[in-house]
Amino acid sequence: MVITVTGAAGMLGSRLVERLRADGHDVRGVDIRPAPTVTLLGDVRDPAAMAAAATGAGALVHCAAALPSYPADEIRSIIVGGTTTVLGAAAGAGVPRVVHVSSTAVYGLPAVVPTPEEYPRRPVDTYSRAKAAAEEVAERHRADGTCLTILRPKTFLGPGRMGLFAMLFEWAEEGRNFPVLGRGDVRIQMFAVEDLVDAVVTVLGAGPDVANDTYNLAAAEFGTLREDFQAVLDAAGHGKRVVSVPARPALLALRALETLKLSPVYGRLLHKLRADSYVSVDKARRRLGFAPRRSNRDAILATYAWWRGRTPETGTGTGRTSREPWRQGALSAAKIFF
Repeated sequence: MVITVTGAAGMLGSRLVERLRADGHDVRGVDIRPAPTVTLLGDVRDPAAMAAAATGAGALVHCAAALPSYPADEIRSIIVGGTTTVLGAAAGAGVPRVVHVSSTAVYGLPAVVPTPEEYPRRPVDTYSRAKAAAEEVAERHRADGTCLTILRPKTFLGPGRMGLFAMLFEWAEEGRNFPVLGRGDVRIQMFAVEDLVDAVVTVLGAGPDVANDTYNLAAAEFGTLREDFQAVLDAAGHGKRVVSVPARPALLALRALETLKLSPVYGRLLHKLRADSYVSVDKARRRLGFAPRRSNRDAILATYAWWRGRTPETGTGTGRTSREPWRQGALSAAKIFF
């Protein structure tokens, strides 16, 4: 089968292309950046490029997206505009199976944990609003007859992941303690990118009645933020610890730095760090027969091991891709206290 994958140069897309090729599929990787996994250079907002990408495909997996670190207008344009163009091209080409990779960000700051798929979309910022709007586009195509899967993964980790996690890894490697807000006893669920690839492959092989649905995806085994961060510090081997900082003054300081654009920590993340954040994965287990194999700790330690052995790449530090560390900004000056 010919399978089109958007975002094929990204962390998820590149691994998915490699896996599908290994499984014997003819994969058409699409991205604006050249890479070994990219066969067609094109912007997901370009109708002509996406029409070419979709023509003749037996399935399309839409992985391309903007990150929360992007400017607000780009987030909306890439996530909503790109999804509209990609799914429109798939419909025009008669692609019979589409997988749309969304995010649990669509729930906003849910009051119910574990959060089920039936929980309403309540976006709270530019990124989550864009993800929610993109899902509405996908649901319209589903209503028009396309077999369309919406996958909502938690933050996924694995080799190639940098972003804000690079800050934890860097501080651990330098032999510093690492701060958490308050006691750090909130339970934050993550997801291994290898498990996400497995889930996409599972959906592509599922019957239409099962595939034509929406699924949360996340680690089944996870602990507290303190435990996961401490696992990285232990792996660094310097004997350092996760240390608590008073939540209220720290939050005030971080909000001020965010307003002044001196910190990469954004509002929704601040809320997530203060309360349990995990979703129900029962539906994926029950309907898809999918169960993740890796825990939070497995995912974060595998990412740290990759980070330690990587060849550092040059970059702007603006968070344009998951492979690039975000600028720590004023937070780098806080190192001296830890």
